[in-house]
Amino acid sequence: MKEYKIKINGNDYNVTIDEVEGNAAKVEVNGTPYNVEFDKPLSKPKNISVVNRPAAAPSAGPAPASRPAATPAAAAGGSTVNSPLPGVVLEVKVKDGDKVTKGQVIMVLEAMKMENAIEAPCDGTVTIKAQKGDSVLEGAPLAIIA
Repeated sequence: MKEYKIKINGNDYNVTIDEVEGNAAKVEVNGTPYNVEFDKPLSKPKNISVVNRPAAAPSAGPAPASRPAATPAAAAGGSTVNSPLPGVVLEVKVKDGDKVTKGQVIMVLEAMKMENAIEAPCDGTVTIKAQKGDSVLEGAPLAIIA
């Protein structure tokens, strides 16, 4: 499932692509489902990137926390915290230069009407790359921990 926020003639639309088979797709636009047909079959992408998300512990809250994939930051020698899915940064819980510990919540990301806690994958000093209100795509850098 892919979710997009698009603007057409000044109007905002939330578009979710649920399923694609051949030349047909099931999509949802602002909560209304549609069956869409293309003039020719869509080809599957050749390079598919898989984000490994460890299972979250069961919680009593409405949404389980997602732990983002961490990749080495070449220059800093630390970890880049990437967005696990497209969404909007609701809250930044730390400041540039703060010391963080592994598992500490550094941001809250709203994605698909759910709040996701973004946690530090390691101990270190944080550099914030996304601010409150920013719309981010899946894989976009949110912070660097060195």
